[in-house]
Amino acid sequence: MHSSSRMAALLAQERTARSVSRRDFMKLCAAVAVAMGMEASMAPTVARALEAKRRPAVIHLHGAECTGCTEALLRATDPFIDVLIMETISLDYSETLMAAAGEAAHRALEQAMANPDGYICTIEGAIPTYQGGLYGQIGGETMFSLFARVASRAKAVIALGSCASFGGVQAAAPNPSGAKGAAEALAAVGVEPINVAGCPPNPINYIGTVVHLLTKGMPELDNARRPKLFYGVTVHDKCERRKHFDKGEFALSFASEEARQGWCLHKLGCRGPWTYNNCPTALFNQTNWPVRAGGPCLGCSEPGFWDELAPFTSDVREKNRT
Repeated sequence: MHSSSRMAALLAQERTARSVSRRDFMKLCAAVAVAMGMEASMAPTVARALEAKRRPAVIHLHGAECTGCTEALLRATDPFIDVLIMETISLDYSETLMAAAGEAAHRALEQAMANPDGYICTIEGAIPTYQGGLYGQIGGETMFSLFARVASRAKAVIALGSCASFGGVQAAAPNPSGAKGAAEALAAVGVEPINVAGCPPNPINYIGTVVHLLTKGMPELDNARRPKLFYGVTVHDKCERRKHFDKGEFALSFASEEARQGWCLHKLGCRGPWTYNNCPTALFNQTNWPVRAGGPCLGCSEPGFWDELAPFTSDVREKNRT
């Protein structure tokens, strides 16, 4: 049995075991609709896109990264997004999730690339480019060469996470491997990815991007190639602590009573005013997000945030950002 067929069978069993109901699925669709700027009542439209008989083929490539973006997808609950996303797309190649290894995995990749209906390429992780990409290899081929070959033939390319979008921590100084985001590394072969940025990004933003590609084509992107649907306003704009910012009420330590009462974390390093993302409105697992949990926004969906926004616990006013 083909590895993707075995995966589908296992996922079907898991769905039964977890009793993922139609109600759970529609809850996901409603969340995606709201994140896309539509009314929750548009959930049936999202559901039709995700339940199309011909599921879009997806090749998921892993570069230099921690696999945290995949973990965010797999560990999401209410509903179980890991099961739902695997059933609504045809995940034909994924080094993290597939059962195949070695030559069998390579054959699965080549077979997926030969899909007559084409495929969507998802890239997770930065791409090492120093010395021709020598410091990142898969099966004897550099990530640089492999990603260029696969992504350049895809119908669409999604850079999942800040490493794939902008290089992430791998591209932080001194960047010995010459790590770059997909857009920069693969520009020479004409790859223009959609950057679903974040460390990790909310799974809703990834699913919503897939839905938009299926229903409306390419979403409108900002100057960092992020979908404006999800990255159109700053974290600061929608933050529940904004009222305290406006009153000049700032927590001076994480252990303070003011912090527990929800006062603004601006002086404790919050980068929300310079960070474009929908974290306050599209909660992780529909439950929480960093600032509500008591931590400052690190600006993880911004280009170069490791170098440009660190150290993360300093008063942002000291950095004189405008």
